[in-house]
Amino acid sequence: MITTELAASWVRRWDAQQELYIADREERFAVIGDVVSHVVGGAGVVLDLGCGPGSLAGRLAERLPSARIVGVDADPVLLALGRGRYGGSVEFVDADLTTASWPSYVPDSLDAAVSTTALHWLVPEDLARVYAVLAARLRPGGVFVNGDHLPLGDAALDEYADIVRAARSARAGVTENEDWSGWWAAARAEPALAGLVDERSKRALAHHGGNQLTVREHADLLRAAGFRSAGPIWQSGDDHVLVAIR
Repeated sequence: MITTELAASWVRRWDAQQELYIADREERFAVIGDVVSHVVGGAGVVLDLGCGPGSLAGRLAERLPSARIVGVDADPVLLALGRGRYGGSVEFVDADLTTASWPSYVPDSLDAAVSTTALHWLVPEDLARVYAVLAARLRPGGVFVNGDHLPLGDAALDEYADIVRAARSARAGVTENEDWSGWWAAARAEPALAGLVDERSKRALAHHGGNQLTVREHADLLRAAGFRSAGPIWQSGDDHVLVAIR
């Protein structure tokens, strides 16, 4: 059984693990929240794509207690932890963004959509389809806000971005944090998560090297999908917050 306390403990551990790769993760969350809060105001509908255990969705729910926050993901382990930790303030939807059916499980009308460190796993064709769905469902003036590591498209600049990321991680003191593999190894050993980890294996959820689309290519895909403006508004090395305005 996944208790509230157990879920909270594992989500805290997840957040620390993610900070190994994103030293300024909390600032990235805050920037995304700044944009969404400005657009949504007191109430509205916000969709979190690839929400994992709800780290971003939960923070948005705290900032926007009158908004409807919906997170979608296909990982049964992370969804269960998210429901246990944030289920009172976030709606979690089990759906795979690579399928044609996922839009039927989320709201038809959106004020904002967000994502963080998730969509780079989608191949360009699937990503273009996701962006088209968002463009169709966001109201005029609505926004999509994506925080992720996005290449700059220049080998020399990308090398310096890696240097900046490593130096920032050292300054933030996160270089000894548990890594992705270590977190999942521990999750497999947790009795309360064993069945869900097995289900995750059956679904063959695995991360590859990513689509390697640059920040400019993401912006181009968003404009092609129907957004009127798209571009980065915050950056640290290759860590970007990209905003697209409907």
